[in-house]
Amino acid sequence: MEAISSFLASPARISYPNSEKMLLTNMALHNRDQGYGSLLPVKRSYYYSVPLQSRFLTNKVFCSKKIESSVMEAGCMEDIYDTLAEHLVPTAAAASNSNFKHIVGLAGPPGAGKSTLASEVARRVNRLWPQKCGSVSIDSQVEPSEVAIVLPMDGFHLYRHQLDAMEDPKEAHARRGAPWTFNPELLLKCLKTLKSQGSVYAPSFDHGVGDPVEDDIFVDVRHKVVIVEGNYLFLEEGMWKEISSEFDEKWFIDIDIEKAMQRVLKRHISTGKRPDVAKWRIDYNDQPNAELIMKSKKNADLVIKSVDILS
Repeated sequence: MEAISSFLASPARISYPNSEKMLLTNMALHNRDQGYGSLLPVKRSYYYSVPLQSRFLTNKVFCSKKIESSVMEAGCMEDIYDTLAEHLVPTAAAASNSNFKHIVGLAGPPGAGKSTLASEVARRVNRLWPQKCGSVSIDSQVEPSEVAIVLPMDGFHLYRHQLDAMEDPKEAHARRGAPWTFNPELLLKCLKTLKSQGSVYAPSFDHGVGDPVEDDIFVDVRHKVVIVEGNYLFLEEGMWKEISSEFDEKWFIDIDIEKAMQRVLKRHISTGKRPDVAKWRIDYNDQPNAELIMKSKKNADLVIKSVDILS
């Protein structure tokens, strides 16, 4: 009965829609029983219509209903990081194709903690990988290969000179960070190349210069888990909808907008903006963007409740 007690004692609680709770509990027990360790459903478009059975269950479980968004809560973000990493490792380990990529989309409003969550989960996956999969380097001085990497959406901002060429350059710069100030076509191309070829060069973003840096991030064949984090990944309009369909899992960090904007205000001030200028930017740009992003929460597979102590 260790698997049952381990599942029930998990520090990060995942709440599923009532109609799916028994199915997913059985799935979790089955996966734990088989050594997979996964607690989360994968790929929103999948239908669980295959029998699931473990030594704890006397009956097979069937379901052909699409699984709706689940909710993850915990007393601290550390527990959430750990649970998500433990979920991803067996997914990466099960891959037989050398070009395999499990691509996670991570969305949420500004100030939700997307970058922190993505980097912390990736770091834990890379730490757990040799422990779970036995791929420890013989030379203790050599770091084991990374299997997880973060791909921020920031690198797909339009360049400043592209904003300058718009009909209203002043408005374009003031609204930088809105969906139309990004290059979704380039992001979609990047994701498709990654899936088809197993590797890709992607841009990063230089906040000091204020522009993308081309080919600064290399996702190669050793990376099995790619966490793409950004604001608008789950929008349903235009090219964003195509981008959303490329993800194997969709995670959304849920946070009270007022708390998120307080974090963004501190961030603006820490970069040298006067408090009045920072407040104007939030009212004019950041909060309208956040409200738009929150509408896309319904498109996520997993909604992660942000804990207030997140830095």
